[in-house]
Amino acid sequence: MAKVLLVDLFHPRCTVRDLRRASAAVEEERSAHDTVYVIRSDDRGNSGDGRGEPDVRALLATLLGAGKRVRVLEHRSLAASLLSFKREVDRLDLGDVKVVTCARKVAELRRCRELLFTAAYSFEFVAALEEREWRAEDEVEEEVDAFLRQLPPVSGEIRILRSSLVPDGFSHGFSTRTGGISSVKTLSSLNLFCSSRRRDPRAVVAENLRRFSLEAGFHPHQFNLVKVNHASDVWVIGKEAPDSYDGIVTNQANVVIAAPGADCMPLLFVDPVAKVVGAAHAGWKGTLMGIAMATVNAMASEFGSKPADVVAVIGPSVGPCCFTLERESAAEFHAIHPDCVRDVESPKPHVNIRRATRILLQQGGLLPTHIHDDTVMDRPNVTLCTSCNPDMFFSHVRDGINFGTQIGFVWIEE
Repeated sequence: MAKVLLVDLFHPRCTVRDLRRASAAVEEERSAHDTVYVIRSDDRGNSGDGRGEPDVRALLATLLGAGKRVRVLEHRSLAASLLSFKREVDRLDLGDVKVVTCARKVAELRRCRELLFTAAYSFEFVAALEEREWRAEDEVEEEVDAFLRQLPPVSGEIRILRSSLVPDGFSHGFSTRTGGISSVKTLSSLNLFCSSRRRDPRAVVAENLRRFSLEAGFHPHQFNLVKVNHASDVWVIGKEAPDSYDGIVTNQANVVIAAPGADCMPLLFVDPVAKVVGAAHAGWKGTLMGIAMATVNAMASEFGSKPADVVAVIGPSVGPCCFTLERESAAEFHAIHPDCVRDVESPKPHVNIRRATRILLQQGGLLPTHIHDDTVMDRPNVTLCTSCNPDMFFSHVRDGINFGTQIGFVWIEE
């Protein structure tokens, strides 16, 4: 993988000696690459201000030699500079970064890396510059948070889909992809899940969740998202949580539970009689393992819910129009009901995981009229195809491994 060189000159006084040391370090580290990124404060502009400040671009270009490009990123905060640098490497689809800085700044920059990048990027720090001031971790976090809060949305406004089947006394909804600050194309813009394998960092996702929670009416500290394992474990809030679980249930008011989805189904369950809610993440594996009824059964065993009282909503997810499986896996859905599989004899049949979920829920005791999915014609549809609607939803099937995530959420109102 091509390596990107980043020179950290972000400090109040940038001298010619700093630039000479930076150029020497870059020449030693640059290998065969022709582009160097430099971050520095923009307080004095791009050129001298009458107090001996050097012209960074001109002098670095001279020191580094002809034909070697220098890209100077000047912003008022280190957070802004690093996010601008991240967008540059994302645009180039690069992720192997070597940072030239001073020894004291390494800890500060490592913390910035944790907040503004993920494990999809590889960082190496070279302490080669003159020592200068550094900041504690809490100061770095405060600056990052403050900077992200003032950013405008990348696209559109936050929009929440809600089912008219859910009765009063409960708040719920399904997120869509607009209104956030995630800038990578396949994650833009309201991505609500941070993965080490993707390019959306923890601080950006946290800011997306903060904005979404304000719109939805809850506080991020009340928020509990399933820890996906594509299986059938369910966490009962109040008990010790398993290492991973695809379902959550609770009878506590004002505790928000949520399930992610990016083709997989976010399932929401509401029992207006026993005052219990559940949320589950159901992909094709979890569907076959019975996560939907495992969640309902936990509501029943822990809080006395009766399946006939439970309302279930299947959120935005990949439809049979866009989802295929290998024939052996599709055969398991065909065994649930033939209507769950199209072109069953083809090498990769089309599979309807929503239809399978409805059938399994009805077999478990839920009333057909208590299930809201894309077969319900007399209510606004919330079970839209994520793959078919790129302006509204993220999709793993459509976008590949660096996909974004939407959520379904529910809580009991006090």
